[in-house]
Amino acid sequence: MSWTHEFKEALKNNQDLKDFFGCDFPQVNYPVFIPRVFAAKILEAGPGSPLWNEFLPHIDENKDDGRLDPIGDKVHAKNNQLIHRYENRVLFTPTTVCPVLCRYCFRKNELSAKDEIFDQKFQEALSYLKANPEVNEVIFTGGDPFILSNEKLAAYIQEFSEIGSVKYVRFHTRTPVILPSRIEEGLIAILQSSAHLFKRSMVMIHVNHVSELTDDVREAILLLNENNIELFSQSVLLKGVNDSTEALYDLFTALADIKVKPYYLHHSDEARGAMNFYVPLEEGRKIFAPLHNRLPGWALPQYIIDIPGGHGKTPAFNPESFEFSGNLITKNGEKVKII
Repeated sequence: MSWTHEFKEALKNNQDLKDFFGCDFPQVNYPVFIPRVFAAKILEAGPGSPLWNEFLPHIDENKDDGRLDPIGDKVHAKNNQLIHRYENRVLFTPTTVCPVLCRYCFRKNELSAKDEIFDQKFQEALSYLKANPEVNEVIFTGGDPFILSNEKLAAYIQEFSEIGSVKYVRFHTRTPVILPSRIEEGLIAILQSSAHLFKRSMVMIHVNHVSELTDDVREAILLLNENNIELFSQSVLLKGVNDSTEALYDLFTALADIKVKPYYLHHSDEARGAMNFYVPLEEGRKIFAPLHNRLPGWALPQYIIDIPGGHGKTPAFNPESFEFSGNLITKNGEKVKII
């Protein structure tokens, strides 16, 4: 079955969920989208499993606690498909479409509202990059860039490659985990071309729990490896999914074993409709701390937190000051209290 067919036949509403899983789910304020091939994995894992918790609706999504824009995308949005938070790199948002709708998503309010930061204004984005040569990296995000057609993705890459100041590209994606059939010859050829067009081209795979790394996912990742695609991972610390040292150890070890470098462990964001996944900062630090002794540096991600309000990423854990850090984060000389 082609990946496009899998995508079109996804579960899209509560009736689809009931028919597939055989039980009722609450009506929530956010849409549902799960490809059936992946839904079968959730069904096999069963209620209360990390997969079930990550992807199936929960009544707590209707609570109005949390932030609509938890990491300050709007603060740095240029209204031309770019978010420019850091001097030398930008996020590029060519699509609002994802291969699955994660219940914890920090952009769930932006994506469901089709916010103005995702306006299709590509020529303005190119003009902005040409006028800001300090930007040397473009990070494809969204949505999920691998949901784009091969033709569209290749066209974007080619346009960016013609801007002399852009040296690096990165692709943030959930697709190899959710729709591993997407990792096919055409996409691999595009990624190989990207590696030749730029000094460095990287794929950042979003994966939160070792149970996501099923045989077909591992095969897709192996295919990327065999074709010399540079692979990193990013994960989110989530209550009820991976909020234990053992769960994280198993995940990062499994990723390292299939030649994916664990790069980021994001502390939970204070997102509206996702606070049921939130792990308090001090608890997160206690979960992460033992990994320093159990994992080598090349298998240990950076544990970071996006400071609310658009202040950007900063280390969430400092081994030297761990005992005294409390729930304060220092950014640019300013102490910010995190819940």
